[in-house]
Amino acid sequence: MEPWRLLPFGKADAVENMAVDEAVFREAIRKRVPPTLRFYSWRTPTVSIGYFQEARREIDLEACRRLGIDFIRRPTGGKAVLHDREVTYAVIAGADHPLFPPDILRSFRVISGCIARGLLAIGIKAEMKAGGRAFADESLRTSCFSSPSRYELLVKGRKICGASQMRSHGVLLQHGALLMAFDPEKTCAVLLPHRDPERQAALLRDSVTAVEEQAGRPVDERQLCRVLREGFEQGLGIRFVEAPLTPDEETLKRELMAKKYSSENWNVEGSKAWISGY
Repeated sequence: MEPWRLLPFGKADAVENMAVDEAVFREAIRKRVPPTLRFYSWRTPTVSIGYFQEARREIDLEACRRLGIDFIRRPTGGKAVLHDREVTYAVIAGADHPLFPPDILRSFRVISGCIARGLLAIGIKAEMKAGGRAFADESLRTSCFSSPSRYELLVKGRKICGASQMRSHGVLLQHGALLMAFDPEKTCAVLLPHRDPERQAALLRDSVTAVEEQAGRPVDERQLCRVLREGFEQGLGIRFVEAPLTPDEETLKRELMAKKYSSENWNVEGSKAWISGY
């Protein structure tokens, strides 16, 4: 079995979480690290937006400040996610790795299949939707969980895991958010436009579900990470070796935290304001 690295599960703030993922991604481009899986959660509730989203048009930044919700721009694409009670995963590997098909959609399918295997171990039967679904309301288009993209996971027709992917220099980074619990009112409070918050929240409640709702009981984050790890091992035919970041990754992480992910210019304006130093 091919060995992959598993980074230890932890909880960190938004700046560190994104810096870690990008540091691993950049070191993978330099071929200095093996394929890597990381599970983590968020120390403070955080809205993350996709690389191409327009922050001021799609996120209520004042509501984020008022509610004590952090704000960060991901290196991956996709739409906004409120990270609160959830387990997030990051997969970093060569885009030409033999376990992954060459196109993004089919690699989504492979990774979603691993997540589904893990969920089944705690009694949750998640299914992949082959095609997308129309938006229930145009004002919900900002939210990652408003409707499933192809090969994302549904439980009884409701989305439980959102994902986004980027590829550069022959390496892929896929982010996924697996909700432990879901607060549609809080989500709608930070997404623009605000039209009919009660109706928007009701529509999201009908479209989104969470691990603990489907399990019918509290689920420990580490227990969930354990079954998801097994899902990847069984689905990909690999084995994980738990190991920390390398010294080079640690150095790059600190630089990205200080120079990029702490920058309001990057988080609000994105690539229009950011000139990468790496």
